[in-house]
Amino acid sequence: IDCDKTIMVTLKHDDKLHEGSECAFQCALLYTTVYGQRRIRVSTLSLSCTNMLSNLFRSADLDTQFACLLKQAANEIPSAPLAQVRDQATNVCINILYSYRKYCATVTSSSGQLILPEALKLLPLYTLALLKSTGLRSDGRIDDRSFWISNVSPLPTPSVIPLVFPRMIAIHDLDDKDESDDSIIPSHIPLSSEHITDEGIYLLENGEDCLIYVGNSAQPNILQQLFGVSSLEEISNQFVLQEFENPLSKKLNAVVNEIRRQRCSYLRFKLCKKGDASGMMFFSYMVEDKLSSGLSYVEYLVHIHRQIQSKMP
Repeated sequence: IDCDKTIMVTLKHDDKLHEGSECAFQCALLYTTVYGQRRIRVSTLSLSCTNMLSNLFRSADLDTQFACLLKQAANEIPSAPLAQVRDQATNVCINILYSYRKYCATVTSSSGQLILPEALKLLPLYTLALLKSTGLRSDGRIDDRSFWISNVSPLPTPSVIPLVFPRMIAIHDLDDKDESDDSIIPSHIPLSSEHITDEGIYLLENGEDCLIYVGNSAQPNILQQLFGVSSLEEISNQFVLQEFENPLSKKLNAVVNEIRRQRCSYLRFKLCKKGDASGMMFFSYMVEDKLSSGLSYVEYLVHIHRQIQSKMP
């Protein structure tokens, strides 16, 4: 156990909690320091109690809820059919949104509209990404799935969502970034092939791997600035990011260093090209597309909505 591990616990209580009162959660960890000293670290969290379900949804922590959903799925994979685990993940999402629709949505809300709580509006997207992840995709290899289970089980909460829903940015036009924007990393691009062009160069990172996808028609001058070569064929498959004496290369390195700082990971770089195995791996992360491993995002939202409607009286 270290600072990069997360332990998930399911609690059940029988006492009645009163509106406005506080409920405390406390855990104690007995451990040994690197110097052989035995210590106990006690952590306490106090939360306000409420009888209003709307307050619960308003204060929902999406990152933590999704981390629990992912870890529960990983725990079920060894003992249950994969299709059942996938259905359970979707059903959790459906039941959460159904409860919000039934108990919290306004009377004037249209029954033909999918109502999402503001704090959990990305839950369907992340759930779909989970279904298409290495651990739950139906066409995955057993070895890859086993590694995925061991990797995600202790994963810290901030690292969970990026692992299944990576961040993708365009790096061929970093020079066009709005100077008034103080952020080092530009706005991310939706994980859909619709937003990828043959002329573009893209960076996709999930906190562990950093994929650089180079389109077949990328401009030679951009390739020269970023990689020191004038054609895609000249880029070595053993890709190592270098910094060259030009603004575009310096901006790319600044972006990568900021990502490393945020993720606390140096990242494994992989070059991806269209038409080979590396390109297929890159496009497997396009979770909003319709893939062999599942529905498109729009289709999944329609499915979620229909299931909620079928539950409504």
